[in-house]
Amino acid sequence: MAAGGLVSLFRRLGLPERLLAVLLLVIIVDVTANSFLFDRVNSFKLRRDDAERIAENLVLARRTLERAEPRARDAMAEALSTRRFTLDWVAPGERKRGSLGLANLRAQVVEIEPELALGDLELHLEELPGAGNIGGSIRLSDRSVVRFHTHANAAWKLTVGRVASLLLPTLLLIVLAWVLLRTTLKPLRNLIGATRHLGSEPPQPVPERGPDELRSLIRALNEMQQRIHQSLVDRTQTMLAIGHDLKTPLSRMRLRLDDDSVDPEVREGLSHDIDEMRMLLESIQAYVDSDGRNIPAERIDIAVMAETLVDTAADHGADVAYSGASSLEVRARPVAIRRALSNLIENAVHYGGNARVFVRRDGGAAEIIVEDDGPGIPEDRIADALQPFVRLDTARTRDTAGMGLGLPIVRKAVRMENGTLDLRNRPQGGLRATIRLPLTAD
Repeated sequence: MAAGGLVSLFRRLGLPERLLAVLLLVIIVDVTANSFLFDRVNSFKLRRDDAERIAENLVLARRTLERAEPRARDAMAEALSTRRFTLDWVAPGERKRGSLGLANLRAQVVEIEPELALGDLELHLEELPGAGNIGGSIRLSDRSVVRFHTHANAAWKLTVGRVASLLLPTLLLIVLAWVLLRTTLKPLRNLIGATRHLGSEPPQPVPERGPDELRSLIRALNEMQQRIHQSLVDRTQTMLAIGHDLKTPLSRMRLRLDDDSVDPEVREGLSHDIDEMRMLLESIQAYVDSDGRNIPAERIDIAVMAETLVDTAADHGADVAYSGASSLEVRARPVAIRRALSNLIENAVHYGGNARVFVRRDGGAAEIIVEDDGPGIPEDRIADALQPFVRLDTARTRDTAGMGLGLPIVRKAVRMENGTLDLRNRPQGGLRATIRLPLTAD
C-alpha cells in the first residue's frame, strides 16, 4: 500500500519536482553505496600469509632505505620492487593518503611487525588498480616517505565494490531519467494523437496523467474538444433545421403553381427555380450529413457500384462509359461512397459533356478514375474547388445549379474511409478525378 501511494504521489508531481526527486534518490543511493563500501573496506582483513608477506616486505624496505644515502634511495626502492610489490621513495614533504583506509588490515600488519607502527603506516584501497589493488605509505626517520603498491587476491571484491559505487549512481540516474522521460512523454503522445483528430470525430477525452503542467494542458484540451464538438453539433442541427423548414414553403409554392390562372411561361420559370432551390437544400443536407462516422463500414464491391452508377446515368441519356475490374471489394460506408461517385460522374457529365469511369486494383488500394473532356479547372484553383461553397465561375458557367458542394462532399466521404482524392487536368484536355481506397484484407 505504501509503495502504491508513493507511485501515485510521484505521478502527481510536476516536472521540476520529479527531477528533484530523482536527484535526491540518486544522492541517497550514492551515499548508501559509499557508506556500505567504507564499512567493508574498514573491516577488511587478509589471510595470515598475505598479511605476513606485506609486513615482511615493508620491514625489509624500511630498514634498507633507512641505512641508504638519500640520493641512492630512489634507485634502491626500484631495486627492491617486484612484480607484485612495487616501491618508490619520496623526499620529505606532504604525504598523500588514500580516501578508503584499510584500518583492520593495518592493525593486522602492525600486529605481525610492531616496528611498522613507528613509521606511521598507512594502508588504503587503490582507486583504479594498476600497480596493485592495495596501496600505502610509511615514513622514514628523516620524514621522507616510502610509497608501495601490492596485489592481494582477496581485495578484488573491494575493487569491484568501489567501481560499482562509482557507476551505480550514474547508471541509476540514466535509468530513472529514461523512465521519467518515457512516463512524461506517454501522455504527451496521447495528447498529440488527440489533436490530430480534433474536430474530425466525436471527442475522445485524453486521460489526465503525467506532471501537473501536462495534466492541466490535457484538461484544457478535453474541454476544448467538448466545445468544438458542441459547436459542430449545433451547426449541423441548425443547417438541417433550416433545410427542413424551407422545404415546406417550397412545397406550398409548387402546389400554387398548379393553379390554371398562372401563366404557363411564368409557371415553367418558377418551377425551375423551385427545383434549383430544392437541389441546393439537398446539397447542403448531404454535405452536413457526410460526416456520418457512426454508420458502420461494410464490405462493398466498388467496381459493381461504379458500373451500376454508369449504367443509370446512361439510361438517362448521358454520355458515360465504364471499363476496368468487374469486381473489387473495399470496406467502406456504402451511402457516402455511392454519393461521392455519383457526384463525380454528374460533375463530369455536366461540365465536361461526358464521363469515363475506370476501376482497378493498384497495390493495396482500389483506384477509381473519373475523366471528362471538358474545360478542366485552372491549376491555381484546384485547391479552391475542394472548399465548400466555392464556385469556379471562370471555368464553369454562372447559370449552373449548385452551391459548390459536390467536390467537398466527395473529399469528406473519401477521407472518412482513409482514402485520398486527387484532382488534376489531363494533358489532352479535361479533368481527371482519382479516388484511392484501401482494400479489404482477404
